[in-house]
Amino acid sequence: MERVSTIGLPPASRTAAWNDLYAARMSRVEFIPADHHNFGAELCIGRLGPVKLARLTVDRCSIERSHIHLSQSPRLYSFLLQARGTSLFQHYGHEVQLTEGDFVLCDTGLPHHFETSDPSVTIMVRVMPELLDEFLPGAEQYCGLLLGHSVGVTHTTAAMVKSLGENFGAAGVRDHSSRIARSLLEMISVSYSIAFGGQPASSAITRRRRSDVIRYIEEHLHDPSLSVESVAEGVHVSTRYLRAIFASTGEKASASKS
Repeated sequence: MERVSTIGLPPASRTAAWNDLYAARMSRVEFIPADHHNFGAELCIGRLGPVKLARLTVDRCSIERSHIHLSQSPRLYSFLLQARGTSLFQHYGHEVQLTEGDFVLCDTGLPHHFETSDPSVTIMVRVMPELLDEFLPGAEQYCGLLLGHSVGVTHTTAAMVKSLGENFGAAGVRDHSSRIARSLLEMISVSYSIAFGGQPASSAITRRRRSDVIRYIEEHLHDPSLSVESVAEGVHVSTRYLRAIFASTGEKASASKS
């Protein structure tokens, strides 16, 4: 297990130094502390076979991953467990409030915003897209959606993730890490299937199309020619179908650019 923290970092440059430490081990983001002079953070990282586990403890702050951070990072998926405290998460056009035991899925290939309202502990389960596709096909349709702790077996899954996140180096875990990782991904998959899998196939297709649209808009947000027509052309659907996708959620396609 590797552990890094803000302890010992010079106060005047603590935030910048922490951003560099985090980027070298996880992804490029910008931490914006509520109190720059007394900001505290700790990151513990371990491996569980093909899965990366990371426990992030932070004082009140916001964490921003914008377009400027995306260019050199491989695409990964991260299941974020709110292990302690509360937070706000914005991603894929969704905004969710996380309380203890809640999950949200993050696609590191796209921007997201994470904001803690008090000292917070988040445990991240990082998975390569090819591996996740074995357990949760079409995972992008779940990005940014709240998986609440009271739904189905989510509470059990959260307890498993929390236990593993606090016992990276246990001998029994190391000896069977690949099997445990696959069991963990299976539990996560079951949790998502119970929470979201009961919807008709057509709804799943619509959600996926909506995710494609949101991704396209976020990737071209600063293009002055961005319009309903250009988005429809970019994701290979008609403007009529594009508007229908957003009408099914009570939104307008033009509003998705805001």
